[in-house]
This record gives sequence, structure tokens and C-alpha cells, in this order.
Amino acid sequence: MATRKKNGQSTDSAGSILSTVSGPSGAQPPSSLGMKNDTAEQLRENKVAGMKLAADMPFNPNKPGEHGEAARTPQPGATAEPATPGATGSTSTESAVSDKVGSGVPSLGNNPTVGALDRVRVDSSGQVLTTNQGVAIADNQNSLKVGLRGPTAMEDFILREKLTHFDHERIPERVVHARGSAAHGVFEAYKDFSDLTRADLFSQAGKRTPVFVRFSTVAGERGSADTVRDVRGFAVKFYTQEGNWDLVGNNIPVFFIQDAMKFPDLVHAVKPEPHHQMPQASSAHDTFWDFVSLMPESAHMLLWQMSDRAIPRSYRTMQGFGVHTFRLVNAAGESRFCKFHWTPLQGTHSLVWDEAVKICGADADYHRRDLWESIEAGAFPEWELGVQVFTEEQAEGFGFDVLDPTKLVPEELVPLVPLGKMTLNRNPDNFFAETEQVAFCTAHVVPGVDFSNDPLLQGRIHSYLDTQLSRLGGPNFHEIPINAPVNQVHNNQRDGMHRQAIHRGRVNYEPNSLAGGSPAQAGMDKGFTSFPERVAEDKVRGKPELFADHYSQATMFFNSQTPVEQAHIAAAFRFELTRVQVPAVRERVLALLANVDHTLAETVASGLGMDVPAPLPLATSLPTPEYAPSPALSLLSRPGETGIKTRRVAILVAHGVDAAMVRTIYDSLLADGAVPRVVAGTLGKVKAMAGEMLDVEITLEAGPSVLYDAVVVPDGEDSVNALSRDAHALDFVREQYRHCKPILVLGAGAGLLAKASVPPALPDGSDDPALLGAHGEDLKQALGAFKEALASHRSFARETDPPMV
Repeated sequence: MATRKKNGQSTDSAGSILSTVSGPSGAQPPSSLGMKNDTAEQLRENKVAGMKLAADMPFNPNKPGEHGEAARTPQPGATAEPATPGATGSTSTESAVSDKVGSGVPSLGNNPTVGALDRVRVDSSGQVLTTNQGVAIADNQNSLKVGLRGPTAMEDFILREKLTHFDHERIPERVVHARGSAAHGVFEAYKDFSDLTRADLFSQAGKRTPVFVRFSTVAGERGSADTVRDVRGFAVKFYTQEGNWDLVGNNIPVFFIQDAMKFPDLVHAVKPEPHHQMPQASSAHDTFWDFVSLMPESAHMLLWQMSDRAIPRSYRTMQGFGVHTFRLVNAAGESRFCKFHWTPLQGTHSLVWDEAVKICGADADYHRRDLWESIEAGAFPEWELGVQVFTEEQAEGFGFDVLDPTKLVPEELVPLVPLGKMTLNRNPDNFFAETEQVAFCTAHVVPGVDFSNDPLLQGRIHSYLDTQLSRLGGPNFHEIPINAPVNQVHNNQRDGMHRQAIHRGRVNYEPNSLAGGSPAQAGMDKGFTSFPERVAEDKVRGKPELFADHYSQATMFFNSQTPVEQAHIAAAFRFELTRVQVPAVRERVLALLANVDHTLAETVASGLGMDVPAPLPLATSLPTPEYAPSPALSLLSRPGETGIKTRRVAILVAHGVDAAMVRTIYDSLLADGAVPRVVAGTLGKVKAMAGEMLDVEITLEAGPSVLYDAVVVPDGEDSVNALSRDAHALDFVREQYRHCKPILVLGAGAGLLAKASVPPALPDGSDDPALLGAHGEDLKQALGAFKEALASHRSFARETDPPMV
């Protein structure tokens, strides 16, 4: 073909540039399209640059590294630099500018769908109502009708849009962990832990990583109560510079089952029974106890669930655990096993059962409200992240299998190494957009953190990802703002429901030359690589023999509790099994407990009016390991460092109270971080003994005893006489006493306790350190003693079963 030139420019093959199909073989691209058209010239430049980019990669240099020993050290993918931005663009018209398409200048190497939430935070101050299409709404009070009394017109698109959106506002709730609350915060590393892990968030002292933390119950539905007896979820999403890491744990370090194969059975058993959908958010029914009594590996977890760990005072006062054994891997490729622990600086404190039950009715949002109010007031909850680190060789000598999720590693055997502190310092803007749509997954790890072969963990790696597909509408849930990382996301995953990203260019595969090889694999130095564990085994369905020890650590846990905590465990078993209807199920549970501790089994059996049956047969002939008690397993071993901060104190008042005393107490408690409330029979004002008026903040009816950590009854004879005639006030102080909470009575205030038949001394006749009385001149000293008792949380020495008051 003859070469045609105009002004020294060749137009040969120009038609191929203007087409989207075929082209010449080996010809030089045209230097002109023979027309005065800026867009067409941009098209030519883009295609010419694209051809050169492809030619710069004549073959795939990474292929040899995919085979043999070389595959153990993946290399960065080969790339080539485009001559112009248009070489990797989608269209020659991307320079077009509008309020919708943007500036016309591509932001190369950037994914704007990730990063800070400021990019999606909406505020409507000073704006008018619009439809979802941006059309201003003139009337938001009335639908469009044919006449004032006529039928509604089908053309009312504003009404239809509003109702249709409303009809679809709910999404499927989580199968487990449906009821939850969350907050934003930051994790700060204590020092450089590069010797343990290559994970960036642990790479230097003071390094701060954003987090989003969701606490939850497990069994209950989204609208269930907070204070039911249940495991609590403790899930932390770290937004690291290397991607998101989700540490998806619980407030208990072990679990009911050893293999993910049994997880659906466990959840089916504990959920409401399918024929009548009862009970809600409770394990106290036949199907749960039938299942666990036939799964003796649940014995250890049952002791934890029946302990006070399952009724925490607050999300802020519970520990968190990664549950499973993980791996930490450093830059040299050295791996160590580890267990993750969160320890609250507020201390570990729980409710008592009678109190927890009553809170369910008084304030079903008790834990959610506590977390929100504490953060709003600047009393930011804090946890220390610690890790138990041990080698595989050490693990082989433990006498139990660290891959068994029903076992823990005693802290006396492997002490905790503190890694850093997490502080929750910001409440969400929108519960649904953040707390409900957040998606945690155990598969979300970063370089330096890896999995073990724990068979329950292996199943969770799949299940937590799989569940988001139906709950959040498809595979693009990672683009929901709360789930998006803060670092860049680049891959060739495309399309699907609710896709947000608009990708430039025609390349959606790897390897490629048409986009210069980008995005390319990072290679071993920067990318995630799994630890090369050597495994030479047959395929088999079964468990290691050490998994068959079902009782030794349950016994260790029980022996590690204080007498008060042991009594609570026995009472919890008694309550749960009393609600079971099938006698054979109760007997089987008692037979299980007989392998844990005979005294425990006898105590529970006595409460059920039964004899202790023969112990369940053991699953192994191996000797049962014996463990010394582990003090760290007692809640009472961690009192915390925060004094009386956030503790809620009721000050009971009526007409004739000593207002000056009330204000002195109120201000003193506030100064130390407590939350006092003036409580009376009705809202409004009470007239104090000196004639001044005192505002009431909440009533005895709206704020019953179980919502407070302590109570003060100030002086004032008329006030105390009025309270003594109010059954709500009498019940208030009785329940404060029954739940072992600090009580301060001043002057005539002691009369209210006498009227309520609250004993002045402990059951053994000794002084009650949390029942304090004083006259006005001793107020300062009395307040000091009261605060000390309040910081100690409860006086369990006054507890009896059944209660005396």
C-alpha cells in the first residue's frame, strides 16, 4: 500500500485507529488521522501509547518463578511505564468536564473509594428536602390525590419512592452476634515488635492505627436484651497501612466445639426451639443442654458460660480473646504461635444474676447505653492488647493441643507480653451505616499474622466471608465505607451487586501488557505470604488424641475461682437446668459435671432435687492432666485502674431533704468521675429542709435500683419518712443490698434501711465494709470510705443463697 503523507505526517492505518476491530500486522501506527479533531487526536495518542506499552512486555518474565523451589519466594510482578496517562484509560473522551464526570484529569494509581469516612459523611444543615434523584420536594405532608377526598394518584413518584425505600430499609440480621454496639478508636503500639512480627501496626513505638470495635451477644436476635447470660463477641477491625486486620474474638478464651463441622448444630441447639420459637436469647432450654451434654468437649466452655463472665457489668469491663491459636511471622520468616488477649484498664466486673434479669426489663439497652454515654462524656474505655508467644516445640510439651479451641494456655505457663493500648474515643454517626453494616472476617489478616490449623478457625475463615454475601447484598461489601481500608485497594475483581468503584481502562486481568502489567503482584517482601508449614499426612476426618481430654481445664477453671464465683457457677447451672423439661437431659449434664468437680455436681444436683449420677465415660484412656489453679482466671483478680469513674450513683430524695448535703455529695462524686443522679418518686422539684428547691433528675420508677452501682440516702427526717412510705424506695435499697452494692446513709437516712429490713451487719455478724453511715459532721470521711467501697464494686460478703433481703 502506498504511503500517503500530509505535511510529513502518515495517515496509513488511520482507519484502524478509528475502529474497535482488527488492524494491520506490523505496520507503524499513523502519525495523523487526517482530521482536525482534538478528541480523535487524543484517541490516536492513546492507542499508539497503548501499542508501545504492550510491546515493552514481549513475554512474562515471572513465569519461571512459579515453579519448583523458586515458587517459595514470589517476586514482584513485571511492569512497564505508560508513555501517557491515556494509554491505560478507558476512553479518549475522559478529558470531558462536568459536575458529574469530574475534572477530566485522571487520578493515576488512586482508588478514592477507600480512606477516611469524611468522604461519605452527610450533613443536611440548611438544605431542603429532595428525592433520591435530587429533586426538591415542595410538600412532604400529603400524597398526590385526585381531589381533596379522592384516590391517590399512581403518578405520585415522591410517595412511591419514599414508601419503597422504607419497605426495604432492613437487611438480614447476623445469624449469630445479631445484637451489638460499636465505637471507633485507636490502637497505639508500645514499642517495636519486629522481632515477633512483620505486621506494620507493631513496627514502632507510638504507632497509631485506627480501629472499629463491635461488642455483641451471640444467641439473641437484633432486638434482644443486652444483659442476658451469653458469650459476648469482641471484634476489632484494625485499619492498618497494609490492609484491614480483623481480630474476631469473644470475651471468653475457649469455645464449645472443636471443629467447624459442629458450628451449625451448636447454633441451632442454642437458638429458640424451631417449633415454637422460644426462648429468646437464652440457653436455658432443652435443645441446648441436650446438645452440649452429648458433646463433653463443651465442658470447659460451659463452666465459663455459667460464670459471671457471661453477664458483664459493661462492655468496658470485660476481657477479650482471639480464642484460637494464631501465628506471628517476622520479616525473616520465623514463626511463633500466639494467643491474643484484651485486658480492660477499667477492671473486670460483672453483674449478679438477679440484677441482670431485672435490667432486661428496666433497660434492654443497658450495655449499649453505657458504652455510648461513657464515650460521649470523655471517659474513653481502654484495653491493653497482650499476646502469649510460644514455639511449636514448646507447644508440644504442654500436655494439651494448642490447636484445640476448647483449651487455653494458662498465663502461669506462658505470661502475657503487652503489645499496646486500644482507646475507644468516638461514637458512630449512624448505627446502621457503621455498626450494622460492618463486616468482620477471620480471613482478614495482614502480613505478619497468619493462621494455625485449629479446625474451628479454619471453618470460620470461610463462614465469616460467606455470610456477608447474603447479609450485605453481594461480593462488594468491602466498598461499604465502614469496611473500606485506609490504604489503597487495587485488583481485577469487577462488577457484582452495588459496585461503587469505576475502573479506568480495559484491563481486568493479570498478567497483562495493555496496562503495563498493573496492578502487579507485590512479591514476598511486600505482599502477604502464608507460613510454609510442612505437612505430610493422610486425608482423614477425625481429631488428635489430645483433643479427647474434655475435663481437665474445666476443673482448672473451677478451682481458679473464688468461693463467691464458684457459688455463682453452681447457681447458674441450677437455674438453667431447672428450666429444662426432660429429666434425662438434666441427669446427663450432672454426669458431665461429675467429671469436672464432684462438689459442684453435688451442689447443682441438690438444687434440682436429684442425686449425682455416675460420671460420663471418658473419651480417652490417657491420664487426665492436672493443673494448679490459675488466679488470672478469676474476674476478681483484675480490679482495674480507674477508681470510681463512670460508676452510677443514685441519691434518693424527697421533700425535706438536706439540699446542701446533696449538692456536696453530688459535686464530690462528679469531681472523681462518677455519674450521680438525683432520684425521687416524681419528676419536678423537691422542697428541701431549708426551703430551697432541688431539681429531680429521674424517678424511682424510670431509674430503678439495678441501673445504679451504689446509693446514697442523705439526711432529712421528712425526706426519709416520705421515702419510707414509698415501696419503690424500699425496694430500691433492698435490691442495692441484695446485689452487694455500696450504700451510704447519712443522719436520718439510716431509718430507710431499718424500714426496708436491711441488716446493719454481715450475715456472720461482722461489719459490712460497703454499708456506711455517718452524721453531717463526718460527711467528708464517710464519702471517702464510700468511694473506696464503690471502687471495689461489690461487697460479696453479704451475699446469701437464697437472699435474706
